Amino acid sequence: MSAPKTRPTEADVGAFLEAIPDQRRRDDARTVCRLMQEVTGEVPVLWGTGIVGFGRVRLRYASGRELDWPVTGFSPRKTATTVYLMDGFEERLDLLARLGPHSTGKSCLYLKRLSDVDLDVLKALIAESARHMAGESG
Repeated sequence: MSAPKTRPTEADVGAFLEAIPDQRRRDDARTVCRLMQEVTGEVPVLWGTGIVGFGRVRLRYASGRELDWPVTGFSPRKTATTVYLMDGFEERLDLLARLGPHSTGKSCLYLKRLSDVDLDVLKALIAESARHMAGESG
């Protein structure tokens, strides 16, 4: 089995964020980075080439495969900031209803404009997910 491509690197997170071409996306990424660092108490680490992660948890799949993954993180994609909340959203539908415009995938929260969402609600979503994931790892 090959090693995962998305793993922690020594790359400079600040330089990664500064290289985001769109000013609004760059500002959104800086804000999410600060918020996640404040919530988790962890230093941001670039995972692979495009995910800023905070903390580390060992994930175990039903197949038996295991890999390290950030407790939480984000990626400043071209069309949306993707926030990774690894435990999903089922337990947080009330918060999602108050967040503002967004869409979701299994463990991805897509935010087109950070200025359109309630940052206190986003912070609560991140904090609850990070607590849940940290509890699973230790």
